[in-house]
Amino acid sequence: MLGFGLATALLLGAALASTDPVLAGDVQVGPPRSGEEDEVRFTLTAEAGLNDGLSFPFVNLAVAAAAHGSLPGPWLLDWAADDVAWKLGAGLAVGLGVGWALGWLVFRVPNRAGLSRTGEGFVALGITFLAYSLTELAHGYGFLAVFVAALAVRAAEREHEYHERLHDFVDQTERLLLMVLLVLFGGALAGGLLEALTWEGVAAVVVILFVVRPAAGMASLAGAPQPLGERAAVAFFGIRGIGSFYYLAYALNEERFEAAEELWAVIGFTVLVSILLHGATVTPAMRWLDRRRQAQGTLPLESD
Repeated sequence: MLGFGLATALLLGAALASTDPVLAGDVQVGPPRSGEEDEVRFTLTAEAGLNDGLSFPFVNLAVAAAAHGSLPGPWLLDWAADDVAWKLGAGLAVGLGVGWALGWLVFRVPNRAGLSRTGEGFVALGITFLAYSLTELAHGYGFLAVFVAALAVRAAEREHEYHERLHDFVDQTERLLLMVLLVLFGGALAGGLLEALTWEGVAAVVVILFVVRPAAGMASLAGAPQPLGERAAVAFFGIRGIGSFYYLAYALNEERFEAAEELWAVIGFTVLVSILLHGATVTPAMRWLDRRRQAQGTLPLESD
């Protein structure tokens, strides 16, 4: 549709695979112990946390395809062994180990040195940086490790009130950084980010947001016990954000790709439309689902 070669098409798909529910807070799970963890919010939040790491193998596949100029080839075995098996395994293993160790230090140390007694939310940054840096040293995927470490810390002591302080600190920091990045995104738009956008690119964005994502989401949820409305919400709200720009910038710094300016334009327009479209529709949609669950007498999932 866009006339891209295989490597460039792979990069476009990989960069747009990551989702970012921070841009529409109503699709995130609520604070710990709040009970605001229904299936739709939980699924979209978990997806965003996981696919930040799971997109990376395909970004690296696009880089390798651009470097070798052919697909398939013998280099595919190296990609499968290194970029898929090792880096995903390292991300999972290191993230789990860091999360377990820090969960023990935060909640299990039987003296006044316990980190949870400090009441400081900055511990969340320490967990993030430690998990990410150790995984990168092991040549794994740091994004995936951070998500797994957070799950492990949460599982170490599910009912402790310190989780609420960690959540509030991370939420405020996240929103502050997001505001800065969105200002920069606006500056990029004003500076000509979309100048290379063609009508074919506009059509491709419409197809990606209104056909590809919903169809893939519904297919992946086939057979799930949730009502059709909840599955449709999960399939539709694949909000694109800053992660897509990160993957594109990373790949273009690693290897030369054709139509780089058009890639920036297509991804920039996708993020812009997603912010406007999903941001405007997510609140009424989630409120409708909440009212529907209340009318049916189904309660949100408990925090455990």
